[in-house]
Amino acid sequence: MAQAGFLSADTETLCHIFSLIEAFRAFDADNDGLISSAEVEGIMGSLGYNMSEQDVNMMMEEGDVDKDGLLSIGEFLEMNAKNMEIGEMLGSYLKIAFEALKADGDDLVSGKELYDVYVNLGLEVPLEDCMAIVASMDGDGDGAMFLHDFKLIVNSLH
Repeated sequence: MAQAGFLSADTETLCHIFSLIEAFRAFDADNDGLISSAEVEGIMGSLGYNMSEQDVNMMMEEGDVDKDGLLSIGEFLEMNAKNMEIGEMLGSYLKIAFEALKADGDDLVSGKELYDVYVNLGLEVPLEDCMAIVASMDGDGDGAMFLHDFKLIVNSLH
């Protein structure tokens, strides 16, 4: 059975990705799945940062790949995770897990389902860790995350 050592080495990276997702949700004040420059300015102001309009615009332009004036969660993750060192093993296991979950045909993923995938891969991952991963992505508190949210994590780890 594979050791969970790769997880301990990359747990900080995963935690950072999850904190970015939480930050995105905080920035997205109207919950429309996009961040506007007004939302960036508002959240930064509430955190005590007095950003000029030019600073906000520069920040938005940096991540706005499709040039629509808004940041999607994918653009936000790409912008904030692009310089992260991702363990090759972690990235491949997450991709394999995503493919296995996708093959299941269900759009929702529970912590137990994620745990079962990792066990089937021969990984020693605590059920609590899988539950925490899902909880960090669970926007409505139903104990499951959408598969497309998990895909965002996988796609940001390249």
